[in-house]
Amino acid sequence: MNSIEEKILKDGKIIDNDIIRVDSFLNHQIEIGFIQDFAAQVRAAFAGKKIDKVLTIETSGIAVAFAVCEALGNVPLVFAKKSKSKTVDDNVFCAEIKSFTRGCSVPVTVSRNYLHEGENILIVDDFLAEGNAALGLMDMCAQAGAHVVGVAAVIEKTFQGGRNRVEEKGVPVFAGASIKAFEDNKPVF
Repeated sequence: MNSIEEKILKDGKIIDNDIIRVDSFLNHQIEIGFIQDFAAQVRAAFAGKKIDKVLTIETSGIAVAFAVCEALGNVPLVFAKKSKSKTVDDNVFCAEIKSFTRGCSVPVTVSRNYLHEGENILIVDDFLAEGNAALGLMDMCAQAGAHVVGVAAVIEKTFQGGRNRVEEKGVPVFAGASIKAFEDNKPVF
């Protein structure tokens, strides 16, 4: 059992054998050492790959992606915005992403100033469930002509099929912890 799985068992909460709450250490309150440990694992998993930028989606992915960027030698971090901002013009890459936890689709954008043809992009997020966020971000990279070198998620729920959907596109996936099921409101790794 790795340190991420141990943390999930200790501090995670499973709701109705469906949702995992990790807000005490990952996506509401953030334990820096935990995130740094994951970032080091990502660096090792993608050693030898040229990574120009890390791409994530706001909000929960930003802290994780920041730590990964630092572990990779301070590569730039780009995050897709879920809402229109006055500071971003209409010159954007767009994707519609279905949120598993929110139960709806949201449009996300990245300025065309920050993703470029030929760049090598690592997509990082807190969760990989159905794969919708990763696939939407991959679509924006394709729009830019950028190459996705991989997808990294702190926690993966393999039973929701996201890994398969991403790997079918030829993109490798790394997960800090892979949950294959919930039984009696406990994760099964």
